[in-house]
Amino acid sequence: MKVPEKYYDEIFDFKGQWDMPSKCGLKSYELNGKQIIIVTELYQDNPGTSVTYAGTFLANQICEAKGYNVENVTYIECNPDTSSKLSFYDEEFFEVSFDIVDGQFANQPKYRQLSEEEIKEVIRL
Repeated sequence: MKVPEKYYDEIFDFKGQWDMPSKCGLKSYELNGKQIIIVTELYQDNPGTSVTYAGTFLANQICEAKGYNVENVTYIECNPDTSSKLSFYDEEFFEVSFDIVDGQFANQPKYRQLSEEEIKEVIRL
């Protein structure tokens, strides 16, 4: 189940749970003064923690590596379409919000699935 490259511009290596080497697809760009970050689950090409379970610490690692201010970031998780017969692998996008403490994302993330209209406004694939 290979993830199409249209979902990401680069592979981002990160420390997952228990410092497990992990990978995600990453696409980022500026839109209306906000930095949009889209992380994509790579399924079998990710040897470690999924983007959903990495949540807060993945978002912080990306911002630190790229020099993004967390106050100016819209963070989106993507479950890409892999052309599977299983609905579990259908394309879905979720905006993820975090509390911000001392200039970093903190606490449990909150997920909101994006509508098709929102996806068209925000997502550049």
